[in-house]
Amino acid sequence: MLILYTSFLLALGNCAPKQAPATAPAPPQATEQAATAGPEPVPQAKPLQTGAAQLELYLPQLKGKRVGLVVNQTSMIGQTHLVDTLVSRGVDVVTIFAPEHGFRGEADAGAHVKDAKDIRTGLPIISLYGQNKKPSAEQVKGLDILVFDIQDVGTRFYTYISTMHYVMEAAAENNKPVLVLDRPNPNGHYVDGPVLDMKHQSFVGMHPIPIVHGLTVGELAEMINGEKWLKGQRQADLTVVPVANYTHNTAYILPVKPSPNLPNQQAIVLYPSLCLFEGTNVSVGRGTPTPFQVIGSPYYLKKDFSFTPVSTAGATEPPYKGQTCYGMNLTAPSKAQPFTLAYLLEMYQNSSEKDKFFNNFFEKLAGTSRLREQIKAGKSEAEIRASWEPALTAYKTLRKQYLLYPENI
Repeated sequence: MLILYTSFLLALGNCAPKQAPATAPAPPQATEQAATAGPEPVPQAKPLQTGAAQLELYLPQLKGKRVGLVVNQTSMIGQTHLVDTLVSRGVDVVTIFAPEHGFRGEADAGAHVKDAKDIRTGLPIISLYGQNKKPSAEQVKGLDILVFDIQDVGTRFYTYISTMHYVMEAAAENNKPVLVLDRPNPNGHYVDGPVLDMKHQSFVGMHPIPIVHGLTVGELAEMINGEKWLKGQRQADLTVVPVANYTHNTAYILPVKPSPNLPNQQAIVLYPSLCLFEGTNVSVGRGTPTPFQVIGSPYYLKKDFSFTPVSTAGATEPPYKGQTCYGMNLTAPSKAQPFTLAYLLEMYQNSSEKDKFFNNFFEKLAGTSRLREQIKAGKSEAEIRASWEPALTAYKTLRKQYLLYPENI
């Protein structure tokens, strides 16, 4: 294991993390543009730099190597894609691996992504979503190193971290080193939610971590490796290039939307709470201008807010397409709170179709069979949260071992 430290980490010893409360308080708004709960911005002497932007730290490792890049539309250095940057620097990029939503991030959630060729560079693009979630031995045979550079949003069910797991696993199995270029976590200032019960393990929940895990992809890669969560308890030859001048309390507005239905910071902050609705009969606003900022269904008893999903880019066949859905408008800045069950409990309690409210996907997203049972039994959020201990406390202790950045939790 190798971590490329930058100068800001010299202060790490003076920033001992504190354990987070079960419910993280909503931090002050970061900026007027953000209009969401997030860490309060602190004046920085030096600008934040993603791992990818610090070319001087990793280009020497790529020199003379045949490189496979695991990237998507978020893999940018300023206004230039990492692929184009490396090719222009003479790096021998051989293959592009693309996660869910594809290389350009335009495919619907869950849609099969086909192999293709990048028009600009002519490089082959191999999909890691669909039947082929892990690079095969044949696909990595001609490579000397795999580089992962994808923006995460800090939740267990966001599938880019599952792709990273499989990339690390393929690298370990085939004796290839892995380089993770780290990026900030926009929900990285707190930890919350039930820890995954491994009997519910799936591509939307691969690790025994809570819904809001509070790690960057680099820190999570270190945890996956250190805890030997790869198949056969293998460990990858892992290098992480950390973000420079970053802490877990640094406000960060994503410059590129991470997936088609997370178009802005409001949606990203609400996503940990609202993604659970994907396991219910409630729409999260796919097919509207405000996905993951409105929720509703034809079965919600309160009629003061409504929307009608239509076919849109990234949501060609949204749930309830062409049907009126009644629910809640969460586009106001004050609605962007850290993870909460309040919206889920409200929609269930006021549904005319409680027997059909949950579907079989719910347990995979929740990571536990208890949450459905607790909601149906009429438990309060406080009662439900109490059941997440001691697993959540144990995770917070484990997390501290893998932090690369200071925090104020």
